[in-house]
Amino acid sequence: MTGLKSVLSHSASVVTRKTGSEYVLVPIANNIADMNSVFTLNETGAYIWELIDGKRNTGEIIRALTHEYDIDNASAAKDVFLFLENMSNYLIINI
Repeated sequence: MTGLKSVLSHSASVVTRKTGSEYVLVPIANNIADMNSVFTLNETGAYIWELIDGKRNTGEIIRALTHEYDIDNASAAKDVFLFLENMSNYLIINI
């Protein structure tokens, strides 16, 4: 479970490519791209992805999202925790 103090990082087994304001994430297993598990992040997901740097904690990411998109803290927290849950389920981030 991710808490507000959890510091997150990207998994080393994921290749990322930025295309415009979106990211494409490709999991790698045994040096082979798993093209059946490709993820595309929209602008908001890409923003959260960029904030996951192994230094910021979840609370800092939520605060940054509230400022960037001018939304309330509860909405930002809901969006960030859902994003993190999805990414951790597919081992795309390390918690």
